[in-house]
Amino acid sequence: MKRKQIFNLLSTATVSLLLAVSVRLTGPSAVVAQSSNNLTISAAGSLKDALEEIKTLYQQTQPNINITYNFGASGALTKEIEKGKQSDIFISTSKKQVDGLEEKGLIVPKTRSILANNRLVLIVPKDNSVGIRSFYTLANSKVKKIAIGDPKSVPAGQYAQDVFKKLGILDKVKPKFVYEKNAKQVLASVENGNADAGLGYSTDAKSSDKVKVAVATEGKYYSPIIYPLAILKTSQNVEAAKGFVKFLSSDPAKSVLKKYGFIVK
Repeated sequence: MKRKQIFNLLSTATVSLLLAVSVRLTGPSAVVAQSSNNLTISAAGSLKDALEEIKTLYQQTQPNINITYNFGASGALTKEIEKGKQSDIFISTSKKQVDGLEEKGLIVPKTRSILANNRLVLIVPKDNSVGIRSFYTLANSKVKKIAIGDPKSVPAGQYAQDVFKKLGILDKVKPKFVYEKNAKQVLASVENGNADAGLGYSTDAKSSDKVKVAVATEGKYYSPIIYPLAILKTSQNVEAAKGFVKFLSSDPAKSVLKKYGFIVK
């Protein structure tokens, strides 16, 4: 009897010791895993400067959340998501792309919102040597190249085509189009002198000292330029994603967006 009791005591002690060791070994790593989150945000390239600054502000209050941005044209990003590329949040420059992902069941229900609005402007090099004063002067023989986003994948390009259609000059200016992969490249093309003019976002124009706005368009010529966002079903950190989305609507984030020329409510 005594031997059995001793054996049982030893067995209990061994199990307790093993459990204690297990806790010591796994406890800290479990805490680290819970307190460290990675978020990947696929966002339109025109948001790059603003979102980078917002990231810095956010991580001052949430240092354990690591944010990685994947910037690009909204259409190209949509295709990546449809093909299964992991991302937590998608921010587009057009409602169309988010609608498409929602129809395919790729976004978390009831997580859609609008981050900001933008405006389309006709930009020219600082010296404006060709003398562009209006959209109609783009049909002038002196104007050789007009940079716009590729309408097949770049919402800014789709908006640009809408403007030219409304003005009734699309057929006259279309042969001069230089199609760019995103709105930022439209700006770069005008900055570098590779195009006599470009139609892009006012926020991009504001960021450059090499171009100026020749014409600020009116909203009646194109659909409202909005930046819709949504949390994706590929997200592995939905709660952290919701936290970042909430921060995007905070006063500090709004101040940054306004600084870069975005229109926010």
